[in-house]
Amino acid sequence: MYRFQARHCLISIFVVFLAHACLTQTQSNDKVDSKFRESVDQIAKQVLESTGVPSASIAIVKNSQIIYVQAYGDASLEPRIPARPDMRYSLGSISKQFTATAILLLAEQNKLSLDDPVSKFIPTLTRANEVTIRELLSHTSGYQDYWPQDYVPPFMLVDTTSDQILDRWARKPLDFDPGTKWQYSNTNFVIAGLIVEKVSGMPLLSFLSEKVFTPLGMKNVANVDIGRLGETDATGYLRFALGPPRVAPKEAKGWLFAAAELGMTARELAEWDIAMMDQRLLQPSSYKEMQKEVVLKDGTEMHYGLGIGVKTEGGHRILAHGGEVSGFGAENIVFPDDHASVTVLTNVDMADADSEIAQRIAAVLFSRRPQAEQAKQEQIEKIFQQFQQGKIDRSLFTANANSYFTEQAVKDFADGLAPLGAPQDFTQTEREDRGGMTFRRYFVKFPLKTLDLWIREMPDGKIEQYQIAVKP
Repeated sequence: MYRFQARHCLISIFVVFLAHACLTQTQSNDKVDSKFRESVDQIAKQVLESTGVPSASIAIVKNSQIIYVQAYGDASLEPRIPARPDMRYSLGSISKQFTATAILLLAEQNKLSLDDPVSKFIPTLTRANEVTIRELLSHTSGYQDYWPQDYVPPFMLVDTTSDQILDRWARKPLDFDPGTKWQYSNTNFVIAGLIVEKVSGMPLLSFLSEKVFTPLGMKNVANVDIGRLGETDATGYLRFALGPPRVAPKEAKGWLFAAAELGMTARELAEWDIAMMDQRLLQPSSYKEMQKEVVLKDGTEMHYGLGIGVKTEGGHRILAHGGEVSGFGAENIVFPDDHASVTVLTNVDMADADSEIAQRIAAVLFSRRPQAEQAKQEQIEKIFQQFQQGKIDRSLFTANANSYFTEQAVKDFADGLAPLGAPQDFTQTEREDRGGMTFRRYFVKFPLKTLDLWIREMPDGKIEQYQIAVKP
């Protein structure tokens, strides 16, 4: 890849209830619940085997503590070197949130504003007086992406400079008017990185080292823009179709600047996640800006903040970003309000093993539901069965709902639902609070169709709304 893809932003976690994890609260691998550890190990090994990816390194956070760190497979194939947790992998586009953080730190020092025009710092770019720093960091600027390919083109094997990138991609007509579309563009972050350097008077990596990595104890961060990772780190591979892993080419110097230049261990990235959860580095207002979903000029929400994907599922916030550079893939999923995260780093690009492992681990990590929620679903299922029989227990509903469920409504429910028989699956997919009520959504699966069922519940437990439609 070499760019952020939709799967990294609109990520689907196979679980709604995040509050009760099936593991003990400890920092030691040895003390993690053995069933949880076995499940995680099995997931990683199965995905590596099925995808042909040589290795994966993971770190899992719960309650703002790193509770499990492990590596699987081979970091190098020839010579064969088993992967270890202390090995570094390239992060690809996950690096972008660090560049965004550098901008936010400078904003806290009143050295710039997110709404400053780019022309204040680099006046020679196309329509620089119309594009803001915020639009750079949220991919709504209109500057064309310099690396849309999913491989390393020949021109990227030759050293470049940031200004050469801007000459070719940021001093040409915009792809769209600023703020009117969302289009992923590495070029945005090259511009942002240059702004950091101009304003701070320091190289970007020096600024990040002094202001971010050192304060957070991230001691082994690599700058992969200037060369490959070390011999004691993971080796990057690619595959041609279904062929064997082969050593991947390395992008030349200058192409990864500010957009995909970082390499680190899974543990170090997990430490960064904890800092976000606990808001240890930036001011709360800065984290709010970073994690606020961008809204286009027509009001469309784009599930992206400043250098990071943002989404809410089941009433829980998710911050997610993936990244791929030549030879490496990475996925980082953070549940900031639940103080949990899953980090997965792999050493083959374009395989999606990182995303698959991360999502499946998240499902295991948050697999237990609160007892009250389980009881509520049992009640909803029982009401469904009663509707199939043409019955209704009106003591469970509010006066408004009972008014809605006329004799005709109950009959129509029965006529439509009874022929379907017993559901194959009854799964809750959402839960959120709104208007003084609790909203819950369920998917009810039958052999030939799936129903979309949603309810709204009052604080006293009475059901204000119970509706069903066919899921497209």
